[in-house]
Amino acid sequence: MPVKNNVTRLLDSRKIVYTVYELPAEKLGALGTADLLGISADVVFKTIVVTRKPGKPILAMIPGTHAVDLKMLAKFLGEKKIVLSTQHEAEKLTQLRAGGISPLALLNKGFVIVLDASARDYAEIHISGGQRGLNIRLGVDDLIKLVNARVGEISRKIKEVL
Repeated sequence: MPVKNNVTRLLDSRKIVYTVYELPAEKLGALGTADLLGISADVVFKTIVVTRKPGKPILAMIPGTHAVDLKMLAKFLGEKKIVLSTQHEAEKLTQLRAGGISPLALLNKGFVIVLDASARDYAEIHISGGQRGLNIRLGVDDLIKLVNARVGEISRKIKEVL
């Protein structure tokens, strides 16, 4: 029986088409997830928690092969300075464990969600399902609409994945 949690129940209630992938319940990261699923890491998006003072925290969703570019993100949002959260800070802000941070689990929690523009290159992408070991593939347009994501160029490629 497929895993059910608040994220999958939300998607079901909104009649959004998605596919659930159960993975080991350890922090794999986007590259490890892509490797296990046998897919390109460019379609596995990781969620990076970024803070600004004052203001609401930001969830930057970027491909597994990229790093968030804080200057690009700040410029896109019209901010002077933003700071990358540590893993401990991210977990404290989101109340989720690293490796399971998902914008779908944080709807209406005060986070600004920014999706890297490269997501538009694909019909569907993979994101965390709100807990470690749960990955969800869903349509990019559905994700943007559901989480009210802003879309912009906010990351840079960090390495080639073979």
